[in-house]
Parts: sequence; structure tokens; C-alpha cells
Amino acid sequence: MGLFDGKTGIIMGVANERSIATGIAEFLSKEGAELAFSFLPDEHGRSEMRVQKAIGHLKPKVLRGCNVNNDQEIQDFFTETAKVFPKIDFLVHSIAFAALDEIRKPTVEVSRQGFLTAMEASVYSFIATSRAAAPLMSQGGSILTISYLGGEKVVIGYNLMGLAKAALERSVQYLAYDLGGHGIRVNALSAGPIKTLAASAVGDLNTTLQMNAAIAPLKRNVSSLDIAKSAAYLLSDLSSGTTGEILHVDCGFSIMGAPTTDLLTSFKEKNHS
Repeated sequence: MGLFDGKTGIIMGVANERSIATGIAEFLSKEGAELAFSFLPDEHGRSEMRVQKAIGHLKPKVLRGCNVNNDQEIQDFFTETAKVFPKIDFLVHSIAFAALDEIRKPTVEVSRQGFLTAMEASVYSFIATSRAAAPLMSQGGSILTISYLGGEKVVIGYNLMGLAKAALERSVQYLAYDLGGHGIRVNALSAGPIKTLAASAVGDLNTTLQMNAAIAPLKRNVSSLDIAKSAAYLLSDLSSGTTGEILHVDCGFSIMGAPTTDLLTSFKEKNHS
């Protein structure tokens, strides 16, 4: 038996094969979950084709466009999904957006519109989709979003997205309170850096990966499977007493307050050479 046999859920945020949401979908499907997916509609249907390529083999029960910056599209998506899944057990929100030129600016130079766009797409979308999903969780359920350490600490190059992730993480806790009386748990998974389309837009990803692997106690970077397994825990009944939490899945990088001895030794050797 699979951990998610008899369970149904919605995954929002698959962009391509490398997306964190794709890895989560793969794992949940193998564990027996029946899934519905959204995609961001575009004029030429390219987004739908990329999502279909990434998750089509999972035979989704629903694959429908949804612009999460539009309240009517959110309502339509959940109304249509409810015709297939009158009850759902979980929602995965893996959506974030900020204009590339705004991310690459120092935070002090971010424009008003750039800030509002990032907050609407990355944070309000989580509130709005959680609100729409809650009525389908008549017997309780679990809602999960994806965050990053840049929402807690300054990560060079993360800039505007760090502000959005900070707001997202506080939203998790307030929603956990609001929905707890309905038996709905709300959590976030703070994933370590991983090669995705979104990550490639933020700073020097290769350098970040090398640094994380060198500093993390497990001496490696997180994998898509690591993230998916932790997501499955938060979405399943195994975490029945857990809500309002930000679970770090980063090979321990976030616990470190200073570089490792090896890195310090290497730094000293270079300075004395």
C-alpha cells in the first residue's frame, strides 16, 4: 500500500521537469495519490505543453489553466476541479514570481510596482488558493507552500524574493491559525538551492550550490527526492500534529552560523600563500 492510497490533491506551480512541484508530484503519484494540476495560461499554449511534458505520464485527473493573479480564474479552477474531486486531501502551492530586473536590483532600488507584483504573485496567491481549497477539505487536510532561507536571512542576490518569502512564511502561520479549527494544517517547506528554472534567475547558482555543499553538515546539496519525501511527510497523516511550521530541507545548511573548519583552513592557506 502507498502512503497516499485513496488521497486526492491539487498541485499548483509545475513549470517544467525540473520544478520542485514536479518532483513532489512524482513521489505522491508513486505513493498512490490522484492529482489535479494547474498551469499558467499563455497565448500560444506553451506553458500547458511544458507542464504536460513534465507530468503527463502521471495521468492527471485535471490539468487546467489558472492565473493566480485573477480571482475569477482561481474560483473557476477550483469549481471545475471539484467536479472531479468533490473532496481533496491536500494542496501544494509552489508559485512565486518577480520581474527579473527587479530581483537583480538592490532591495533599496525596487520599484513600487515590482514590489506589488512580487507580493501578489508569490504571497497573495497562497492566501487566495488556500481560501478556495479549504471548502473542498471537508474532512480536514494539508496545505503546503515552498519557501527558501532568503526569507529569514540575507542571501546575496535573492533581494526582492527574500521579502516575498518572508511574507509567505508569516502567511503560513496566520493561515494555520485561521484554518486549524477546520482540521486543515498549513506548513511551508524551506528547500535548499536546487537547479530549477526559478533558481537560475537568482545570482550565481553554481557558486551557491558549491558553497552550500561545502558548509552543510551533510556535505552535499539537497535533491529533488529529498524535498519530495519531506513534502510527503507534511502532506500526509504522518504530520497530523504539525501546523504553522517552516521545515528546512537543506542538508542542515540553515543551522550553520559560520563556515566549516575546512573552509576556514582553505581561506587561511590562500591568504598566507
